[in-house]
Amino acid sequence: MIDRFVFTAMTGAKSAMGQLATTSHNMANLQTPGFREMLSSFRAVPVNGSNADSRAFVVDSTPGADWTPGAVTATGNSLDAAIQDQGLFAVLRSNGQEAYTRAGKFHMDAQGFLVNSSGLRVLNEQNQTIQIPVGSQDVAIQPNGTITATLPGQKFETPVARLKLVNPAPHTLERQADGLFTSNQDLASLDDIRLVPGSLESSNVSAAQAMVQMIAQNRLFDLNIRLVQVAEQNSKSAGALMSLSRV
Repeated sequence: MIDRFVFTAMTGAKSAMGQLATTSHNMANLQTPGFREMLSSFRAVPVNGSNADSRAFVVDSTPGADWTPGAVTATGNSLDAAIQDQGLFAVLRSNGQEAYTRAGKFHMDAQGFLVNSSGLRVLNEQNQTIQIPVGSQDVAIQPNGTITATLPGQKFETPVARLKLVNPAPHTLERQADGLFTSNQDLASLDDIRLVPGSLESSNVSAAQAMVQMIAQNRLFDLNIRLVQVAEQNSKSAGALMSLSRV
């Protein structure tokens, strides 16, 4: 009985540590533009095996993200853009895989490619990287995702590309270690997604809520550790009683 008690408390403490790690990651990204709060849930799974009918352990159950839009703040940078309501920008990862993000902090690199804050190239609606001729002036992102610029030798602004904007179902997305999302489906660019040019969307993590969660998760961890200690004390007491009974 004691080992079953300890097993339950141990898995409870492990799940509390996992929740605490998720909350800590969210807190670390309070100032990350476009960051989506990580969500984690847990479920009890029975242990298979002889004499283990009453045992269960805890596992992660469909961790996901909170897709509630964050606050939008004006930056004045013509290459910054925030997505209104739902949607994602498309970028090209270093491994050649297409990935998605809410962070619309862009700039041009030395070769004229439009890149995000990590240096990954941004994709257009034809799934190609966007290169703007070096020396172009007044490069800006428009509300419909079109990029305009005054090209070298010209006097008027010209559309040069259009951002790829997608809106997949959340359950088709998987968060990667670099914070980007990938999809198990081929996504086409949509025309009805609108942007707020010259602005950035902030993280949707609530600092106050995250602090409350951290306190609760720390208490849950401490409670389960105390349960393990109580089980150990009970085991020692039972052993002492058994020794006395043999005298």
